[in-house]
Amino acid sequence: MNSVAKSLLKSVKHGRAAWLRSSSAHSGKQHLGKLVLGIETSCDDTGAAVVDDAGNILGEALHSQKNVHLQAGGIIPVVAQQLHRENIERVVKEALHVSGVSVRELAAIATTVKPGLALSLGVGLQYSLNLVKEHRKPFIPIHHMEAHALTVRLTHPVEFPFLVLLLSGGHCILAVAQGVSDFLLLGQSLDIAPGDMLDKVARRLSLRKHVECHSMAGGKAIEHLAQSGNRHQHTFRLPMQQYRNCDFSFSGLQCLVNKAIIQKEKEEGIQEGEILSCVKDIAAAVQHAVAVHIIQRTYRAMLFCIKNSILSSKNATLVVSGGVASNQYIRKGLQTLADVNDFAFLCPPPRLCTDNGVMIAWNGIERLRAGLGVLHSTDGVRYEPKAPLGIDISKRVEEDSIKVPKLKKKIRWLAS
Repeated sequence: MNSVAKSLLKSVKHGRAAWLRSSSAHSGKQHLGKLVLGIETSCDDTGAAVVDDAGNILGEALHSQKNVHLQAGGIIPVVAQQLHRENIERVVKEALHVSGVSVRELAAIATTVKPGLALSLGVGLQYSLNLVKEHRKPFIPIHHMEAHALTVRLTHPVEFPFLVLLLSGGHCILAVAQGVSDFLLLGQSLDIAPGDMLDKVARRLSLRKHVECHSMAGGKAIEHLAQSGNRHQHTFRLPMQQYRNCDFSFSGLQCLVNKAIIQKEKEEGIQEGEILSCVKDIAAAVQHAVAVHIIQRTYRAMLFCIKNSILSSKNATLVVSGGVASNQYIRKGLQTLADVNDFAFLCPPPRLCTDNGVMIAWNGIERLRAGLGVLHSTDGVRYEPKAPLGIDISKRVEEDSIKVPKLKKKIRWLAS
């Protein structure tokens, strides 16, 4: 373990860098139906929750490592692993305690096993397998992105099929959810995810030094500053305009932004690490470019699904989830896109868009109901750092070569 990792862990032990959230919606009441404990450790949040088959969140707990990794400017896997090890038992016990449920009462234990950081996934899986063995409970391995996609069914009465856009720090995926474990993959990021890109731009702009943003994660800082910035002061070429598919790319856009930052630093005569006077305008322009790229690809996905009768034009739904889905500017653009195309627009509440134990427990409930992937023997269960979602039909999307109409004519939000 390097010196940076050691110093971060030392700061945690002195109580400066982590927090625990726990809540209970139904503790103390009689529990009817089946109960599932969900455990999440795919990245840098240790989450656990108990959910029943009526969709009631009986209790949850979450330990966030955000402030630790904020100090380092990014997630350090070995630090994330150690913090998961130190907190997982406390988080699980807290979730069970506030729910008023014992392990004996559980119908199953569901745990994220893919995709994610290998070191983090390993902690959650090992703890869960020990719990399963000790209490002789069925085990439900969970695909992290499937859980994000299905969270909306916990909070809204949405039926299959629906179009789902998953936006986070690690993923950017367009898919059609046809069933609990039945997805058609329309497109995904070919390089980095939007959340990762926004975090990197925030680091390059040294936003932790900005008086308004010192305690904010990168993406949140960009969103905050963009609110009072003028996006028209900078124009960034949108990615992949020549490709009529639903894939995404953000690394090229990041390079363009970095070049613009370097140019502005030269013009203002400042060094890297100092705050540009135009930082709010850059934040607004970056956020807008990311939003328009996402909206364009999602628009094509809508047109493809309607053209090929994958979704009905009479009751089509767009679901948006994942941490970046809490960005209000991006969400507003997607809401407007859905409105002009007669799609219903649904989003889980912000606290369920980021990683949490609730979505894992709910995915466990959905799988338990459908009898999908409920294991009574855990022999051979492994974590998978990389794992595709569903059947990849992205080549079909590209073959259709659907031209997306000019967005400004359809969406007034883009012209403002």
